[in-house]
Amino acid sequence: MSWPAWLQLILLLALLLVLTKPLGRHLVAVLDGEARTVLTPALGWLERLCYRLLGRTRLAEQTWKEYGMALLVFSLVTALATYGVMRLQDVLPLNPQGFPATTQHLAFNTAISFATNTNWQSYGGESTLSYFTQMVGLTLHNFLSAAVGIAIAAVLVRGLVRSRATTLGNFWVDLVRIHLYVLLPLSLVYALFLVSQGVIQNFAPYTQATVLEQPLGAAAPLVQSIAQGPVASQEAIKMLGTNGGGFFNANSAHPFENPNPLVNFVQMLSIFLIPSALTWYLGRSAGNQRHGWVVWSVMAALFIAGTVACTYAEAAGNPHLTALGIDPSGGNLEGKEQRFGIAASALFATITTDASCGAVNAMHDSFTPLGGLVPLFNMHLGEVVFGGVGAGLYGMLVYVIIAIFIAGLMVGRTPEYLGKKIQAYDMKAASLAILAMAFCALGFTAWAAVSDWGLAGLNNSGPHGFSEILYAFSSATANNGSAFAGLTANTTWYDSTLAVAMVVGRFFMIVPVLALAGNLGGKQTLPPSAGTFPVDGPTFGILLCGTVVLVGALNFLPALAFGPLVEHFLLSATSTLF
Repeated sequence: MSWPAWLQLILLLALLLVLTKPLGRHLVAVLDGEARTVLTPALGWLERLCYRLLGRTRLAEQTWKEYGMALLVFSLVTALATYGVMRLQDVLPLNPQGFPATTQHLAFNTAISFATNTNWQSYGGESTLSYFTQMVGLTLHNFLSAAVGIAIAAVLVRGLVRSRATTLGNFWVDLVRIHLYVLLPLSLVYALFLVSQGVIQNFAPYTQATVLEQPLGAAAPLVQSIAQGPVASQEAIKMLGTNGGGFFNANSAHPFENPNPLVNFVQMLSIFLIPSALTWYLGRSAGNQRHGWVVWSVMAALFIAGTVACTYAEAAGNPHLTALGIDPSGGNLEGKEQRFGIAASALFATITTDASCGAVNAMHDSFTPLGGLVPLFNMHLGEVVFGGVGAGLYGMLVYVIIAIFIAGLMVGRTPEYLGKKIQAYDMKAASLAILAMAFCALGFTAWAAVSDWGLAGLNNSGPHGFSEILYAFSSATANNGSAFAGLTANTTWYDSTLAVAMVVGRFFMIVPVLALAGNLGGKQTLPPSAGTFPVDGPTFGILLCGTVVLVGALNFLPALAFGPLVEHFLLSATSTLF
């Protein structure tokens, strides 16, 4: 890595570290149901109005089953609403381009995608969706699904810190407070910053511009259609909520979404912002701030390792092109924006797949085999390296439960975590959450790799084509949403199977986590004893880091060997490109 690449990485981590505590303090107040926040004087009236509309009977604390039922019904209703908006797009307002209604399978896939915080896109936004669909159908979901993720993380933490509790909070209260005091204020400030840097925000029809270079003998001037729209408002929550769904098909590689290196840097920082702050919330809620920092440090260490590996692979470039003198610098610039370069593109790819964001400023399909391996493996870890808003924390806490159980087996004692004994029920819930992703991603990949419908969408054959399929289903199941950009997925089969993978990746993780929270919350908190494994030191950090990497490798290394790993060795072994 060059010194500018190191400088960018160090600056990003330093700013993230500085912002973690103040935002974490704010999250503690917000997620405490009754606590006042710094925004309560300005927004308290609106919070009370929301509660009035909900009715008092819906504001009582809920058991994990009641909480989960409210969440599932809410997600279903909002997904159906988005499906309806897309199917009726042609008769709804704010459609100056006159786009027709989307197909059934695309509407189904997109509604599920945004309801699960995946934001996988089998379409080009500027050529498919109206402004109304982009805002009401999709941007609204960016807020809702992000709030759900934060709420689930809060429920699991409550289960860990409460003793003999039967309830874990109220879904509707959490939803209101997270929106009013976290997502909306941050997004408003962020959107204004983006507008100041040149990100567009309007409802104008697309601009028709006459190009400067006209073909000789043309019957009419050649005209280019330049897309417009309310981009900044969607871009803000897209990053803060780790959604990733771009207004434009090129996502954050498009200059209207990501116009300069400053915006690029802030976008990367904002992806990690709330997930990082949630680790401070964990430490404060548990009464053990050092534990929160250990979890943060494990996430940061895995992030640094992935960034170094991806940047090194992309800086090394394609050996065949270097040998031919086509790429004398040795770097792989294919699929990357010149205004960002290799280092910023590799860093962005690592961040967006560490978190369940999915926004991209470069095409991962054009990365070197080892460079593309890093984003893939990041998703295979469960996207717990800071991860999605809320999803990263509760996913990492599942790994914590497994790590504590392993530690207990090694010393021959009943494992404990924050004063709660980890027993068979807890391990079953944690194992189900971990294994659901592996079964789903690998199962659908295997099916697509031997089916006509799966092979029909490939733009490449061999190991790279396999990587495209594996990446798609890994991205869907991990609720990431990024794509290798080499797969034609807007077909009935791909849209349907990817939607199922998104549902499994979201709710087959959330329901076991809620069950785990309910079981832990009902236990009595025990004082530390001689057999308690300390969770606030480097030993625990190393154990947790090893658990995350080992579980991810055991589940997915064989599949990776068929894709990017074998492609790397083939690239190194062959003597020609053709």
